[in-house]
Amino acid sequence: MLRALAVDDERPSLEELLYLLNADPRIGSAEGAGDATEALRRINRALESGPGGTEAIDVVFLDINMPGLDGLDLARLLTGFASPPLVVFVTAHEDFAVQAFDLKAVDYVLKPVRKERLAEAVRRAGALRDSAPRIPVSEPDPDHIPVELGGVTRFVAVDDITHVEAQGDYARLHTDRGSHLVRVPLSTLEERWRSRGFVRIHRRHLVALRHIGELRLDTGTVSVMVGAEELQVSRRHARELRDLLMRRP
Repeated sequence: MLRALAVDDERPSLEELLYLLNADPRIGSAEGAGDATEALRRINRALESGPGGTEAIDVVFLDINMPGLDGLDLARLLTGFASPPLVVFVTAHEDFAVQAFDLKAVDYVLKPVRKERLAEAVRRAGALRDSAPRIPVSEPDPDHIPVELGGVTRFVAVDDITHVEAQGDYARLHTDRGSHLVRVPLSTLEERWRSRGFVRIHRRHLVALRHIGELRLDTGTVSVMVGAEELQVSRRHARELRDLLMRRP
């Protein structure tokens, strides 16, 4: 079943498109985005998740005339990705069809969208997805995480990471030898590394229990020392952290 993302800055058009997509039995899931920038962020998460990941997107149903980054701009950006989702343009304008197919669009559907016409676009997207060569996906190395340093990918050992700091959609990994910024949400790392002894102590911080040197209590506030750095512990995480430290071998 196809996993779809619909992109349109006009809310009624977006809701209608999502309704029609969700009614098609070949669509497993359909999400909406109100502009190309929001869609690009969502597609980036999908590409990081990988083709078999929970965030994956197979096809984008894309409006053209949008403020800021328009649909053609977004499609051009996607051509630079190694494994981009398929693109179906859904627009009220007939004039951009040649440009759309130059960008390898699967189909070009005119508004108002008819159920039968959209179903044909879904069929084409499904056929192309199913005919694509299957590339074996290797399992990620659980002991290391890739980081980019000046255009070079290096692999940081998870055991060397003392704590992780949230920075928007990114996370900063701290080690004794420096820090590295990766495009992975803190919540994802929390789930991935829970079994390796990492625990959330604050909405902004994830800490490796083995690297905590001190637990400090001071007039109702709780903090931990990780190397030479003192990190605050939020109230909601304080009791769990104390219990974990008490049980630590």
